[in-house]
Amino acid sequence: MKCLYCNYTESKVIDSRSADDRTIRRRRECIGCGRRFTTYETIEVTPVLVVKNNGTRESYNAEKIRNGVIKSCEKRPVPMSVIDDMVADISKQVYNSMESEITTKTIGEMVMERLKKVDEVAYVRYASVYRSFKDLSSFMSELKQMMKTDKEEKADKKA
Repeated sequence: MKCLYCNYTESKVIDSRSADDRTIRRRRECIGCGRRFTTYETIEVTPVLVVKNNGTRESYNAEKIRNGVIKSCEKRPVPMSVIDDMVADISKQVYNSMESEITTKTIGEMVMERLKKVDEVAYVRYASVYRSFKDLSSFMSELKQMMKTDKEEKADKKA
């Protein structure tokens, strides 16, 4: 860190404080001239691109996931805090994957995996849009698969 006044390259940190979630405010003193100055350090987030079904790419936007989950949970007893935690968990997983690109299919599967544990009706609503059920038979096959999985989980808990 160069001093603003004398361009000396060494300074000592006198005070560090958190400015917000991603920024640290540091008060520094130049070893060369003794003058003080403030620096702000921010966490650099590597942008993640979402690859859509048609091949186009756009920046990852957690707000889109939140809106989709809210829509599927409409008129359901799912608290907003649970939705926020779900979106934060998905975002964390996306950024921790260290990949520069992720498909909408992968994101959709992450959402459905979490929604299934929270509210089955919200899960079916989300799945009906995400998997674009074209007719009643594809919708029913998804419900049958859910019921089969549910029975297996209950049988495992009894054992």
